[in-house]
Amino acid sequence: MLLPDAARYARRLKPPPVRCVQAVFIGAGAALGLVLYLFAAQRQLPAVAVVLASLYPALPVLLALALLHERISRRQVLGLPGAGIATVLLTLG
Repeated sequence: MLLPDAARYARRLKPPPVRCVQAVFIGAGAALGLVLYLFAAQRQLPAVAVVLASLYPALPVLLALALLHERISRRQVLGLPGAGIATVLLTLG
């Protein structure tokens, strides 16, 4: 659906080489995450793997804090420990 526009504006859409390398690493990281999830679901209880995988929205927030020094809202501050506690409670049974 986006291919015609991408072809039409190809010169303006061409990212610098550094961004292309970053995109490759991001894609490789996503692929690695999917493969590791598959292994976890096969070798561990699926309930544990699914609960841990459900925490993926917390990871970008933590990375933004650590690497980009971004500010987070009060809601996010309360949500991160809440998600961690819920994960522990769910895995314990």
